Amino acid sequence: MRSVFRVWASRGQPVQNHYIESGPPLTLMKRLISSVLLLLAAALPLSSFAASLDTPLTCNESGHQFIADLAQQQMIDPTPTRVEHNSINAFSPASGADLTAFGFRVFAVVGYEKDDPMFRVGDGEPVARSAYGVVVFGSESKVQNALAGSGSTAIVHHVAPLVTAIFCKRS
Repeated sequence: MRSVFRVWASRGQPVQNHYIESGPPLTLMKRLISSVLLLLAAALPLSSFAASLDTPLTCNESGHQFIADLAQQQMIDPTPTRVEHNSINAFSPASGADLTAFGFRVFAVVGYEKDDPMFRVGDGEPVARSAYGVVVFGSESKVQNALAGSGSTAIVHHVAPLVTAIFCKRS
């Protein structure tokens, strides 16, 4: 609905018509709808995805297959965040990925495969022809106990207090 008011010149002739809109402005509706959508989005759970790496850590695959599978599933960033002198490439879990290994939270995934363009080479002697694994939060003894009944041939290696690597390698 519009209301019109006219501005009159001194001789009685209208100079200009001005229109005033009545009713709620469109921007108020946009703000209301935006607020409702924002509240709905906040109420929904954050999207995340979880994966257990127990099966691949039984050491029955290559470093290429392990890393390529996780990258294809978008569980890790496909670009290594660090390359050790022994050519082990460290990969970060993707945002929202909840990776576990034998019940322990994974905070890094590592791998290397000789002559594979997926991996960068360090400046020292490679650790093995093919190697892969994960770094988890947990003591060495607790991780070792968790692996004991799994049939895994993985090596458990103390990295730091409450930080342990689970590692598979082929010569």
